[in-house]
Amino acid sequence: MSPRPSTLFGSFAILAAIATLAPVDATQAGPRDKRFFDQVAGLWSGPGEIVAGKYKGTKFTCNLTGLSSENKAAGIKLDGTCRVGVFSQPMSATISQVGNSYGGQFLDGAAGKGLDIVSGVVSQDKVVIGINRNKLDGAMVARLEDDTAMHITISVKVEDRLVPVIGLKLNRQMDALAVGAVKK
Repeated sequence: MSPRPSTLFGSFAILAAIATLAPVDATQAGPRDKRFFDQVAGLWSGPGEIVAGKYKGTKFTCNLTGLSSENKAAGIKLDGTCRVGVFSQPMSATISQVGNSYGGQFLDGAAGKGLDIVSGVVSQDKVVIGINRNKLDGAMVARLEDDTAMHITISVKVEDRLVPVIGLKLNRQMDALAVGAVKK
């Protein structure tokens, strides 16, 4: 039984993706990868759409919070929700550096209702994460447009090619604290 697109929607939680798949020197990749994930940490929100499959045309909105890994390894922990109409779905993802690649899971991983993260590579402004659930293979690509905008595409492998199924455009939410002068 293959997962439904709604399972992909419920499992994609957010963030990460690809650049070039050229081999990278591990001594340079570690600090660069950590910088990337530190850069995408923060509050993000924005619209998305399912662009293929049974639920094609379904629009949704996500609000996510990313916390970069506290240790020296590159990675991020995402939490938040995505909403379709009045229905809200909790989202979570953990992406952690494992040697020269990445591992982790969306929601509760492929053993539950989510997806496993089975690989990954980071470039200057994007990351490509390999995702898997049973016989379904795919990729999530997250690309920073600038400090305030990120595009995420989730694709699944159909025969010998990747077919985009979900697109999401997130905007960084700035801290709402008021700043003012204090008079003596």
